[in-house]
Amino acid sequence: MASASESERKEPVNEQMVANMYGALRSELNQIYSKITELEMEASEHSLVISAIEPLDPSRRCYRMIGGVLVERTIKEVLPAVQRNKEGIEEVISRLNEALEKKKKEIADLEAKYKIKIRKADGEAKEEDSGRKEGAAQGVLVGPAGEN
Repeated sequence: MASASESERKEPVNEQMVANMYGALRSELNQIYSKITELEMEASEHSLVISAIEPLDPSRRCYRMIGGVLVERTIKEVLPAVQRNKEGIEEVISRLNEALEKKKKEIADLEAKYKIKIRKADGEAKEEDSGRKEGAAQGVLVGPAGEN
């Protein structure tokens, strides 16, 4: 990827540049995570469709959405196309997982090189603490059995 080679060529001049570079890498990592999640959901939907139409008669009428247009086909025509699409999605997911691992390694290298440590924001820490106290104080009130 071009961004990896650019970041290796340019040495950051100050802390702000390091922070910006680190933030950009984290952002890219989050984008890859969200794309993988989206594609996994699509692959799961394809699996559901395949399992639903596989046992049916191949000459049965079937409708498929292609580029926003609903077309009428037979199951015999649709099933291989849906299976190919699912395989393509799974291939893209595997490539994205490889890119994810590379990005994680790049982030880890940057963290090690510049001794970057992540601190939680004050607001997040307070919310977590108050959530724990609130959860610990909650209980269940039970009345005596048999009374109405």
